[in-house]
Amino acid sequence: MPSKRKHSALAQVEENVNVAEIASVLLSPVPPTLSENPQETSVERKISKRAKNRRAAAVAVADDTTVSPDTGLDSPLTELELDTPILTKKKRRAKAKDIPEAAADGDVVIASKRKRRTKAEGFSSAPEIDSEALASPRKRRTKANEPVVYDIPPVETRETDFKGRLGYACLNTLLRASKPESVFCSRTCRIDTILKHGFTAGRDGGEGMGEGMDYVKELGRKNAANLMEIIEWNEKNHIRFFRLSSEMFPFSSHAKYGYSLKYAREELKAAGDLARKYGHRLTTHPGQFTQLGSPKDDVVEASIRELDYHCEMMRYMELGKDSVIILHMGGVYGSKEDTIARFRGVYTTRLTDEMRARLVLENDEICYSADDLLPVCEELGIPIVLDYHHNWINPSTLPIPELISRIKVIWSRKGIKPKQHLSDPRPGAETVMEKRAHADRCKALPDDLPIDMDLMIEAKDKEQAVFQLYRVYRLAPVAHENLRPEKPPKPFERSRSRTTLEPGHGEDIGGMVSSYCESPDPGADSCGSQR
Repeated sequence: MPSKRKHSALAQVEENVNVAEIASVLLSPVPPTLSENPQETSVERKISKRAKNRRAAAVAVADDTTVSPDTGLDSPLTELELDTPILTKKKRRAKAKDIPEAAADGDVVIASKRKRRTKAEGFSSAPEIDSEALASPRKRRTKANEPVVYDIPPVETRETDFKGRLGYACLNTLLRASKPESVFCSRTCRIDTILKHGFTAGRDGGEGMGEGMDYVKELGRKNAANLMEIIEWNEKNHIRFFRLSSEMFPFSSHAKYGYSLKYAREELKAAGDLARKYGHRLTTHPGQFTQLGSPKDDVVEASIRELDYHCEMMRYMELGKDSVIILHMGGVYGSKEDTIARFRGVYTTRLTDEMRARLVLENDEICYSADDLLPVCEELGIPIVLDYHHNWINPSTLPIPELISRIKVIWSRKGIKPKQHLSDPRPGAETVMEKRAHADRCKALPDDLPIDMDLMIEAKDKEQAVFQLYRVYRLAPVAHENLRPEKPPKPFERSRSRTTLEPGHGEDIGGMVSSYCESPDPGADSCGSQR
């Protein structure tokens, strides 16, 4: 270890540096050495921290003193005593390890930070470094933008005489996942978002105002603009049947936050013109909480506002009579007969002609079978949309050909092309509640499917489910780059105690309530928005 004498030598050097010498160093064009000894000039020296502090103090005094280039400092500085104390911040004394071990007694050594050796300095066999390579910036390795190639298994083809259109509902999975911006028609928000942006209620029940309303309206405008992109994509891929999302214009039918669609009439007309140009059929299916047979008048009022909103949207799009609005009868409320009677009264006395012209009913899997709907639909001239999946769970007593024949007569009376719904249950379904869930795709077309009607495919994979049937039955060409492999089915999560909901009743059995029974919040739609 270095001796204390070496440490004291450092302090002695710092004491011998007077203020005059420091000032001359600052004013000299060539920095002089601290000593004229030739042996000391060969050694690289630095002024310690304490000497630097004294030099700074001397410079502060020199600022107020006239300095002559020839004679050096003026008299006030030259008369300073070497032992004059200078008020500076106390610094840490140099530790012994900061003094090089090679310093001998009496040598003048200035402490400095150790210089870290590089690998090239430490090893004589280090490879030579290319200076040109160091000068040029390093190029970052870019990721190859190669398209993803999906393994699409072949399908077993079948024959069919079906000549109608296959469609899908509300969302295109490919466009929804597109980059940099998704394309879809169901942008929505929460009421809290409207209030945070700012909302002022309208006078006498009129339309509200504020930045919150501007925000939600802009969502609707964007949805309408994206609808045109979906129609164009569908046309390129030979899909000419599509269900519009009921969330196209969020909260439009709400009692407090509702608004007219007149502001978006240009976007809606452009989308309608495009659909008519290509011969596409567009329909809607309001949420399950739209129940005209409810015993509560506020639920009926909300349902009528919902129908009015859908009619207004189709009116600005100038869609024909084939663009229907599909509803379910709804909950049982203790008596099917009483519920159907209330529905009949609302339909005949409270709906507008435009609503009655577009309204059709669909059989469901829990409460109302096709047999339950046929009498009132034949009486009022309301077309029935036959859902094959629902009829499998909650079947009609009539054979399918006879049932379809009676349903087709009602469609003909209205002059509307018939439509039906198709979906498969999830694999492994056992109970009624499990069988209600839709599979990702459909395996086959129904055996009794009429050849002159349109079929809506209600499957999780949306357009991919349509492509699957296109390939199986060779109904239309399919671009391979638009195909995606089917995901393996997810198993059901079952508890030890399971209860079965009997179709045809819609009662609360074992704590499970049919989704078609009345909502605890009558003003909420199927997506949780307040209507």
